[in-house]
Amino acid sequence: MSRVRRTTLAGGAVGWLFAAPALTAIAVFFFLPVAASILLSFTDFDVYAVASRSNLRVVGLGNYTRLADDALFRTAVRNTLYFVVVGAPLSIAVSFGAALLLHAPLTRWKPAFRAALFLPVVTTLVAVAVVWRYVFHPRSGLLNALLALLGVGPVDWLGDPRVAMPAIVLMTIWKNFGFNMVILAAGLLSIPERLYEAARVDGAGVAARFLHVTLPALRPTLVFVTVMTLIGDLQLFAEPYVMTQGGPAHATLSVVLLMYLEGFRWWNMGYAAAIAVALFLAMLVPSLVARAVGTRPEVA
Repeated sequence: MSRVRRTTLAGGAVGWLFAAPALTAIAVFFFLPVAASILLSFTDFDVYAVASRSNLRVVGLGNYTRLADDALFRTAVRNTLYFVVVGAPLSIAVSFGAALLLHAPLTRWKPAFRAALFLPVVTTLVAVAVVWRYVFHPRSGLLNALLALLGVGPVDWLGDPRVAMPAIVLMTIWKNFGFNMVILAAGLLSIPERLYEAARVDGAGVAARFLHVTLPALRPTLVFVTVMTLIGDLQLFAEPYVMTQGGPAHATLSVVLLMYLEGFRWWNMGYAAAIAVALFLAMLVPSLVARAVGTRPEVA
């Protein structure tokens, strides 16, 4: 064996040695739980199986068949899709607008604006829920006070099934848009200034520079932000759990909240695992679409 080959093998062994702790942690805390959840989804594991393994039965695809016939699961899917379809575009639009604002020549106040807009992201959800419960209060809330100035009667934002989910969407956008804003602002800073200068020389106006320079150059960042937003919205849990507990009349029940209720309140762990697997497959869709879009060559 040549010296070069021995050196290469030794270097590879050292690399695997350094990576071993991280790989072990990933295997123990990610791959094993995922595999266990998949296996659990083919059983009727419940509180009785915890007491004795003899009570555990393999039901095959029974849990997945139950998903197709479960009206509560269909309600949760419908609510989650509503949150994704309505909330994700609005959140990205607000984040993009804030990033453009930060990219504007506001040299003196830019750090203060950046900190203020990012502050909701690092604020605990419990504190946010307390504030927004006051904002949504049917009698003394800020939103109803503003509506009263316009001559509109009070709205029971968290008690009316028709407006409870839009209220959750509004709060979630305010809470989370700062994360995408920072990523988009970094993407705007990475666009070479010479591209804008060339566009100005060619006579391009503000709108033309935005459409033909900013958006194409920002496409990878937008794809990443879109995918992360969709995946995050599909996992909607904390906001309805803290604000409404899935009510009123299951109007804000999400898939993850239903999974939590089935697994940790009603102890239907096998069925909850089936919901988790179905959600995992659903989250693969935006990831695969983003991969196809992100690797597509630019059209000249």
